[in-house]
Amino acid sequence: MNEVEAVKSDRHIVLYDGDCAMCTFQKRCLTWMDWCDVVSFVPISEAQEKGLAPTLSREDLLEAIHCLALDGRIHRGARCIRFVGLRMPLLVPLALFMWIPGVIWVAEIVYRWISRNRHVISRVFGCKGACAVMPERRRDDPA
Repeated sequence: MNEVEAVKSDRHIVLYDGDCAMCTFQKRCLTWMDWCDVVSFVPISEAQEKGLAPTLSREDLLEAIHCLALDGRIHRGARCIRFVGLRMPLLVPLALFMWIPGVIWVAEIVYRWISRNRHVISRVFGCKGACAVMPERRRDDPA
């Protein structure tokens, strides 16, 4: 069963660039940190096919990670990281830090720089090779 088929209505949906080695590596890391199974990860190509984010253009989706929250709100970039982080125990300290006044503004600037340069960064740090080492976390999703 692929991720799109596993999307359940009781999970937030995180859209990521499945063609980016760095994004795929981060998705795998986040999947392992999602102990409470509160997030479904869907590549943007599949999200567009399934119509999960009809209000977002392909360019918007390629610029930043997005979270489609259960309440209908869309969190983008560093705000997505903060939102998801509050729902994953290991990331709660980072997410709380991002609520300090002014921190999210700086985090957005850093996030945009990393996002624009993610393909170069992934080549430098060998994210593609890391993805081969880190196994995919299997979830027991009901069909």
